[in-house]
Amino acid sequence: MGRIVRVISEDAAVVCSAIDGRDIVGEIERIHKTSAVVTAALGRLAMGTSLIGFGLKGENDSVTVRINGGGPIGGMTAVSDSAGNVKCCCDNSVVELPLKPNGKLDVGAAVGRDGTISVVKDLGLKEPYVGQTELVSGEIAEDITNYFAVSEQTPTVCALGVLVNPDLSVKCAGGFIIQLLPFASDECIDVIEKNIAKMSSVTSLLESGMTATDIAMLALDGLKPNKLDDFEVSYRCTCSRERTKRILYSLNKKDIESLAEDEVTEVKCHFCGASYKFSREEILELLKK
Repeated sequence: MGRIVRVISEDAAVVCSAIDGRDIVGEIERIHKTSAVVTAALGRLAMGTSLIGFGLKGENDSVTVRINGGGPIGGMTAVSDSAGNVKCCCDNSVVELPLKPNGKLDVGAAVGRDGTISVVKDLGLKEPYVGQTELVSGEIAEDITNYFAVSEQTPTVCALGVLVNPDLSVKCAGGFIIQLLPFASDECIDVIEKNIAKMSSVTSLLESGMTATDIAMLALDGLKPNKLDDFEVSYRCTCSRERTKRILYSLNKKDIESLAEDEVTEVKCHFCGASYKFSREEILELLKK
């Protein structure tokens, strides 16, 4: 299980949500059998989406974040509920690229920089809220920061990191999002900027033994922060045989008839790999409804 916390400044002008997502990213590697750079990229996207989802108010609200930067990973998608539980997938789970000169995984090159990040928030209204901005780096955290600044006009700082062991297991993974409310003072902004400038990378902080709470408190140091929430979060897929059947039922008649030509129709979930099989008789039954 991962852990997500939310911390607020004494004057309620700044909120920081932080996540320890090692178990979540480990599950991504296990399910999708990702190479190291894809584990890092998909892990960052999943944790960033989890942090965004955690900020939603309604119990049944959800957020979907999609990135397609034209890189060898192809499209990436992550979905989070309002509790921060998340699932994700990508077009290509194995990508091999040279390391950057500093020895780090080249997530930006794997994701690509020629494309967009889109955020779809389902808030239980007639239509979902949809926002989209151009990618700025493909490193994901910077792209989320830019998305909030441009699309939602919310001053935001996002930092995400994944450290992958040589055996492809996940050593540590985490991140945080800081958001300022419109009434935040210039002094408050100065404190945040100085804190961020002094902080090491997320993975370095986690390696040193810091928790998600420690990181959030460090980010808001000097603003008398208080912890609001502290929850377990996980990689969670909500697919089921019944839900898959409803999706098949939504197909047009011609497509259903085409599926009925086979003895068995198998549907595999992109998010968790679960497989659901339907007999020809079950497919034909859909035509009668």
